Amino acid sequence: MVSQVSSKDEIREKVWSRLQEQKVARFPGAEGRIPNFIGAEACARVISQIQFWKKAKVLKVNPDSPQRAIRQKALEEGKIIYMDVPRLHSDKPFIELDPKRLKCSAYVASSIKGAAKFGRPVNLEEVRKIDLIVCGSVAVNRKGARVGKGGGYSDLEFALAAELGAVDARTTVVTTVHDLQVVRGAIPMTAHDVPVDVVVTPTRVLRAPRARRRPRGIRWEDLDAAQLAAMPAVAAHRRREA
Repeated sequence: MVSQVSSKDEIREKVWSRLQEQKVARFPGAEGRIPNFIGAEACARVISQIQFWKKAKVLKVNPDSPQRAIRQKALEEGKIIYMDVPRLHSDKPFIELDPKRLKCSAYVASSIKGAAKFGRPVNLEEVRKIDLIVCGSVAVNRKGARVGKGGGYSDLEFALAAELGAVDARTTVVTTVHDLQVVRGAIPMTAHDVPVDVVVTPTRVLRAPRARRRPRGIRWEDLDAAQLAAMPAVAAHRRREA
């Protein structure tokens, strides 16, 4: 376990190294990514037994490999999924996977390539009310603080959805990780970071106290012109807001 670390980068490096040393990171390795860990499929089985999953009809799930089994499980149960286009580099930044419309198996649609081919790209205004968010993490602690791979897109997507009314205080945020990714020490959090409500591992379910306020919208001062230019839908939303 990791303790007494002072920065997110240190936490990432220590967790990536631990996963590699313990040989629980699948190809192509842990470093630089949301780690695809041995036991990810077990997380899908665990989460599917929790009440908030059973009630959820619309989910937002990150496109990373360790959450693929969760995407497949959701589609098999008839749930609608929104996946983000990598780095939001599109004027339609989300892909909608509706089991009633898909012309392929849930297994195929749950992959990044399958979602891009068979899913429906949608603009921001088309995103439905989201009941449950499943996000990947590099590290997380029992208080719900998490560290992603460093791009900040998961937090930005939440803030964007909050501005549009697609998520609110009732939306549950859960992350699925290997037990080695649950750290003991504090994780530094900023105003735009989104805490999680629940941590699911292959062996346990940890409920975090919602002690931090969630972002209610995008902190535009944190985005520069180059970043906005690379995210046309976000830039267009900014212009409408202005």
